[in-house]
Amino acid sequence: MLSREVVKYFLEEELKERSTKIPKGISKETLTETFCRYTEDDYYEWLKDNFKTFFNYGNPDWDWIKDKIGHYKSN
Repeated sequence: MLSREVVKYFLEEELKERSTKIPKGISKETLTETFCRYTEDDYYEWLKDNFKTFFNYGNPDWDWIKDKIGHYKSN
C-alpha cells in the first residue's frame, strides 16, 4: 500500500512543476486517494506478471534464481 502522504507530496510537486492546477470540485485528498488506487491496481498486476516470469509459470528454475540471488547480493 502506498503512503498517501508521500503520494500527496509527489503529486503537489509534479503538478507545480507542470503549472497544472487542480480544478474546483476535486480536493487534493480525493485526487491523492484516486491516484493511489489507480497506481496500486497497476502495481499489483505488474507484481503478478513478474511473479509468473520469475518463477517460470509454476516451474521454477532454481539455478537461475540462485544466480539472481548471487547477482543482487553482490551489488
